[in-house]
Amino acid sequence: MARIRVITDSACDLSAEVAAAHGIVIVPLSIRFGDEEFVDGKDLTTKEFWARCKASPVLPETAAPSPGAFQEAFKTAAAEGYDGVLSLSLSGGVSATFQAATAAAKAVADTIDVRALDSRSMTMGLGLMVLDLADMASAGADLDALEARVVELVPRTSVFGAVENLEHLSKGGRIGGAKALLGSVLSIKPVVTLVDGEVAEESKQRTRGRSLQYLADKALTSPPLSRIAVAHGDAADIDDFLALLKDLSCEHPIVVSDLGAVIGTHTGPGTIGICMVRVD
Repeated sequence: MARIRVITDSACDLSAEVAAAHGIVIVPLSIRFGDEEFVDGKDLTTKEFWARCKASPVLPETAAPSPGAFQEAFKTAAAEGYDGVLSLSLSGGVSATFQAATAAAKAVADTIDVRALDSRSMTMGLGLMVLDLADMASAGADLDALEARVVELVPRTSVFGAVENLEHLSKGGRIGGAKALLGSVLSIKPVVTLVDGEVAEESKQRTRGRSLQYLADKALTSPPLSRIAVAHGDAADIDDFLALLKDLSCEHPIVVSDLGAVIGTHTGPGTIGICMVRVD
């Protein structure tokens, strides 16, 4: 039976406890507030990030891990006796993280077989895919099977987010196809999505309540779901949103997680995201 290590990055928004329980290794990105730099999850917890985000006069920025950080994780897997690594990264459309993982995979090719793949997703869209792969790996799936599973999961995975405003997305340069929203940024509560791994406009709603109902309807009217997660950035109304999903049907229980510093940097406080993996 193959022993495959599943490795991802901190944009997956899986808690350290969940990752450890599933044998998943997380390579952290870095967060900068002005001249101060923090390693995500190590120097700065999610709770600390949101407190600092709300108090800071400057918007935070993110930096991808170095290829060396991935190399270290890959070599550790080899040293621990793993036969290979499946590395699944934050969308290459918004970050250089996938490029770093790819470079690292080539650098360790003589040591261990690493398949570095682009999730074309982020936050718990990435997280749910990684959980699926970890379950397969623990059941003995080999690298070819895991790589084929990623090809299946990418088009089945969707991410939608209700953001308080587009300030963080705009200043962070990650707004992509949602630029058209900027003209009316003060009068709307936008809903954004991912299209081919980049942020795009999904809907313009007049109130927060309507934007959250729109988000909930995306899940409630979806084709059959395998997995679903809700990630939020210190949102005061998260319980109200979860109540909208009480009649949701899904193969796996709903996962609720904190929106971490990597994605939170670009969406801002109050964001609620819903991430789904369709059955087929």
